[in-house]
Amino acid sequence: MLQTKIEIEEATGILKLLGDKTRLTMLKLIDEQTCCVCEFVEIFQTSQPSISQHLRKLKDVGLVKEERKGQWIFYSVNNKSAYYSFIKPILDQLPDQNDKLKQLEEKGTRISCC
Repeated sequence: MLQTKIEIEEATGILKLLGDKTRLTMLKLIDEQTCCVCEFVEIFQTSQPSISQHLRKLKDVGLVKEERKGQWIFYSVNNKSAYYSFIKPILDQLPDQNDKLKQLEEKGTRISCC
């Protein structure tokens, strides 16, 4: 992984974004797989507009990318982002969040939108 230096102001902005528990958890979840908004709504038990706002903030700085599949949009971490090498060590230090997706699968809501 190419280590790129970022400016203090940029780092501050990224760390501020990651300071939100929901956004940090989202990034950890989508670092290895894709998720759609409806899955995040179910996981975080919050409204779709709230989830979309979190995703927009992450997308605006290039940390998240989206891929359209039919009428659904799936989100994943943008590993080509200039900030990826900065956030990857942080994400690697976090506990696995796959239990949240497993719970969705058990409830039958993991693939409800696909």
